[in-house]
Amino acid sequence: MTSTSSQSDERVPVGVDPTRASIARVYDAFLGGKDNYQIDREVFHGVQAKAPEAQELAQDNRAFLIRVCRFLARQTGINQFLDCGSGLPTAENIHQAVQRTNPDARVVYIDNDPVVLAHGRALLEENDLTHFSPADIFDPQSVLEDEVVRKHIDFTEPLAFLQLGTLHHFEGPEDRPAEIMREYIDALPSGSYVAISHFLDPENEHSEVARRMEEVFRHSPMGSGTFRTRRQIEELFNGLEMVEPGVAKCFEWWPDGPMLGEPSQVSHCIAGGVARKP
Repeated sequence: MTSTSSQSDERVPVGVDPTRASIARVYDAFLGGKDNYQIDREVFHGVQAKAPEAQELAQDNRAFLIRVCRFLARQTGINQFLDCGSGLPTAENIHQAVQRTNPDARVVYIDNDPVVLAHGRALLEENDLTHFSPADIFDPQSVLEDEVVRKHIDFTEPLAFLQLGTLHHFEGPEDRPAEIMREYIDALPSGSYVAISHFLDPENEHSEVARRMEEVFRHSPMGSGTFRTRRQIEELFNGLEMVEPGVAKCFEWWPDGPMLGEPSQVSHCIAGGVARKP
């Protein structure tokens, strides 16, 4: 597999530490982007050494994200989207996916990575329905009380709340991701939709590769990446009505076409789902 090209380490934006891996930049490396540094590529290559198909983890997540956004924009009547952990624009972004169907859809991105913030500022200049906040996605109150969020998201109307590829990077008490989601869900109005994707321990013959990747992620300079079981991921949707097929492997959630080849073992190690708040 060819090496990921990247920005020069001599051109480091203010506030960015190129000696410390960034979740957003590591995902960028997985997706073949250019907004990453040597330390980020070390994480990527470390995971790749344990699972040669590792890039498919990020690719499956990105494809799931785009399908979910198209579904929400086309079929639910939702007009506002709150995305936690927006990451870098290596591939199609949420505002592009939803505004192609609904040009009036409002999108607020939340991310506190300095490189992502730089891209967010540029994004604000080209799209007046897309906004950006540097709040902490693992601190629900900081997001829910954020000035940008409150200005552009109307909590008296249904919204789409997205935690795509984020909660597996929370490092803390094991039950805290479910608590975080409970705080967010409690604040959402009835009729809102929640979408989550998460690293999966499939509890079968593919569990070994999931645990190998987890070991690399958690002991790499990035320092996070927990693979949870399907039951643990379902708990993140507590109190919501799941959209069929419920929590499924990302490549199996309403794919764009038939699966002509066998999915890699890595594709069995990331899952996602969408649910509605009654």
